[in-house]
Amino acid sequence: MKLDLIRIQMGEDATNGLLFIDNVFECYTLEDQYQDVKVMHETCIPEGNYEIKYRTVGGFHTKYKARYQDKHFGMLELQDVPNFKYILLHAGNTDESTSGCVLVGDTQQDLDVSKDGFIGSSRNAYEKMYAKVSQALNNDEKVNINIHKIDFSKPISNKSTDDVINIISIHDTLDKISNQVGVLLALTKSQNKIL
Repeated sequence: MKLDLIRIQMGEDATNGLLFIDNVFECYTLEDQYQDVKVMHETCIPEGNYEIKYRTVGGFHTKYKARYQDKHFGMLELQDVPNFKYILLHAGNTDESTSGCVLVGDTQQDLDVSKDGFIGSSRNAYEKMYAKVSQALNNDEKVNINIHKIDFSKPISNKSTDDVINIISIHDTLDKISNQVGVLLALTKSQNKIL
């Protein structure tokens, strides 16, 4: 299983992102802010590819085991993050809920509105995401997360490309088909009258 976390907005105190599972959007993310020099409990982890494994000790594990009981197999921990320990995917609403971990949610607030960021329906997003990732881990699949930021150096355009369908061309094609069906119906009616 492959997870992709794309950081889309870097703020003063927080970082907004999008989480995809096997190339399908799953939920929003919130992390601490980016800093060149790590500050404990105040810095997002380095971009990179990390394996995810269960962490079955610690306060989060005890809390989530009590909350989710037999649906909880361990916290989702990113392995071998340089200069960081115990980096987890978990529920929470603002950057105050994380010390370098990745929070997940179903909604996301622009960092221009609140410098601490905010993601909502976090438990709901966590439960849906956790069920998918834990199923893969329980089936002995390797699970990795690739963390990177959106590349603003490439031009962004709404222009249709070969891999994007232009909605106007779809409407034009449907209009042509509709007109052809209308002509066929008229011909059928006129032939029925002749018979």
